[in-house]
Amino acid sequence: MKFLQISDVHLVADGSSLYGLNPYERLAACIADVNAQHGDADFVVFTGDLAHTGHPDAYARLTDLLGTLQLPYHLMIGNHDNRETFKTAFPSAPRDPNGFIQFGFDTGAGRFICLDSNEPGVPCGSFCEQRARWLADELDRTGDRSVYLFVHHHPFPVGLKRMDVIGLRDGDRLAAVLVGRKNIKHLFLGHVHRPISGTWMGIPFSVPPGTNHQVALDFTIEGVVPGSHEPPAYAVIFLDDRSTVVHLRHFLDTSATFQL
Repeated sequence: MKFLQISDVHLVADGSSLYGLNPYERLAACIADVNAQHGDADFVVFTGDLAHTGHPDAYARLTDLLGTLQLPYHLMIGNHDNRETFKTAFPSAPRDPNGFIQFGFDTGAGRFICLDSNEPGVPCGSFCEQRARWLADELDRTGDRSVYLFVHHHPFPVGLKRMDVIGLRDGDRLAAVLVGRKNIKHLFLGHVHRPISGTWMGIPFSVPPGTNHQVALDFTIEGVVPGSHEPPAYAVIFLDDRSTVVHLRHFLDTSATFQL
């Protein structure tokens, strides 16, 4: 099967620029590219930071753009989102019994599970006991079927000092739920605004760039998040029984193509 991951779109309420770029125009270009290039994909997962400040007008703008997307989609929230405002804007969005925006759904490749790591008022992520208990129950019900897990915040250090400070502060709690489970095939993350991949506790993971601004590749800066205007991208993922393959589509790239 084939699906797409779009992350960290950061729409602003008035549709204006953010860090010298226009997130609304960039997401519109992203969706247009998806429609033109990947109509055969099964769906899109948006891994959080849909709005830059969680403003209702930003979610209204997102609703307009999603109306142009020709694929089914699943929405997650990140630290820049407002959970309650999101619920008002998307009343049919699934949530768990405790009101968190986390849910699972079945696909031809296995069970997809999307987690809510939003902690109101702070940039770091949280994974409380209620959310952990829900995930444990969800994994127990899934049995030995393949699981693909999604969470906005990274639950382990990635080497970018200022971003690691605002990662998932309850990474050990998430790890405790996952340890010993052999059917977690891949962990898809957002938040970091950089292409990163590797393994965590033996679980492969990947992070795509955002669709607006990026975090610079700087391993020394600690006091501020180093920003970058590196090209935006979304992920194109292919799954089968034996492999998970993640490509990045730089949708604003106009480089010439030719036969080698």
